[in-house]
Amino acid sequence: MLDGELYRSAGFRFGAIYALLLALSATALAIFLWWATAGLLDRQTEAAINADAQGLAEHWAEGGLPALVVTIEDRLAQNIDDDAIYLLVDPNMKRIAGNLASWPPSVTETGTWYGLPVMRAGMKSLADVQRYELPGGFHLLIGRDVQVRAQLRTLLTDALLWAVVVVLLMATAGALVVRSLFRRTLANVSATAVAIAGGDFAQRVKLTGRGDEFDQVAEVINDMLDRIGRLMDGVKQVSNAIAHDLRTPITRARTRLEDAALHAETPADLRAAIERATQDLDGIVAVFQALLRIAEIEAGSRRSSFARLDLAPLLAEVVELYGAVAEERGIVLTLQAPDAVPAYGDKEMIQQAIANLVDNAVKFSPEGKSVELTAAIASVVLITVGDHGPGIDLDERQQATDRFYRGESARSTPGSGLGLSLVLAVAHLHGGELRLEDNRPGLRAVLTLPLPEDEDNPARSRRPLDTRD
Repeated sequence: MLDGELYRSAGFRFGAIYALLLALSATALAIFLWWATAGLLDRQTEAAINADAQGLAEHWAEGGLPALVVTIEDRLAQNIDDDAIYLLVDPNMKRIAGNLASWPPSVTETGTWYGLPVMRAGMKSLADVQRYELPGGFHLLIGRDVQVRAQLRTLLTDALLWAVVVVLLMATAGALVVRSLFRRTLANVSATAVAIAGGDFAQRVKLTGRGDEFDQVAEVINDMLDRIGRLMDGVKQVSNAIAHDLRTPITRARTRLEDAALHAETPADLRAAIERATQDLDGIVAVFQALLRIAEIEAGSRRSSFARLDLAPLLAEVVELYGAVAEERGIVLTLQAPDAVPAYGDKEMIQQAIANLVDNAVKFSPEGKSVELTAAIASVVLITVGDHGPGIDLDERQQATDRFYRGESARSTPGSGLGLSLVLAVAHLHGGELRLEDNRPGLRAVLTLPLPEDEDNPARSRRPLDTRD
């Protein structure tokens, strides 16, 4: 892989981030350990020297120079660890007491810590010391031999540095492993995408079975592919249905016009043929208008016209509109609803959906039967249209809402098979659903719509139900 491709690789970036975080964590831990060990030793040394200085100052204040000399000699005699360093000199820098032979030339200022080599009992050592000024021009040097502690600090520092190096190597190796695992996991998704791009729509991303985030992503992708597959099948079915259902009226209109052109003897015959052909073409236009209407509803472009409304007068209008048609067929159309049926949505779309259900019920009801339109309010608004016709078989009800689908009992009746598809689209747009049930005998279509929320918080943000199959 080229350097540019390597840096653009997501696996490389994840691996690098992993290595960086691990290295930073190890470095922070090493610094803390050093501070808690070597730093603690330094702080203990400084605290001991400061305590010594305070004690010797008190003895000087109480007994002067003789008391200070005695105290220094006592402390040197009682120093079990043999690490205490004292040196008291006069104004001429001549030694008075202590275990150093002479004043170190580099120690010139008070309040400053000095780390310097010293000679003790003829042996070189390392000491931390501090200078103190006494009244009368006397000078006091107090310190501790830190040779052993310095060796321990050096050993600890080396160990921590080697530990950091080892961690960096492990982080690099871990980054390579993370990159490899990442690429191997995504290779499955990539291979599936390549197969689908090549036309194999049956391929799906394989699950590892661990239920981790990658499995969750794979499930979402597979659901998306299933949904796309269903939509493509739906488009294919719609295309086939359009070609099948519109071929007959188009052919019929063409035949009539052709026959009129060849055999019409009077202008009246020609006009009649044109009118019949126009009726066939109007039916075709109505089909396309219904398709466009469904597409518009599914796109949600009509949500801006949603408002709070009362369905009771709307139901009465539908009954009045189809009452005459039902009466001509010897069918009784009844309405049973509360005085007020609150809802929130597009009045025109809801009215058309209910009208489609009533139209189907009247169309398929036998003479002398009844069609019942009812409305009820529970946790949702229930609008039910029941008839006593042939109904829809259980195995066909799921397909009944597909575009252009027409069952065997509907083959001989006029229509395009788009009525229930439009009702379903309206229901989903309003956050409701459409159920087709057995009316024993006949069909009962139940349209459910959510109740409106308070006026101060209308249900504009209500999420529609999941429309996936």
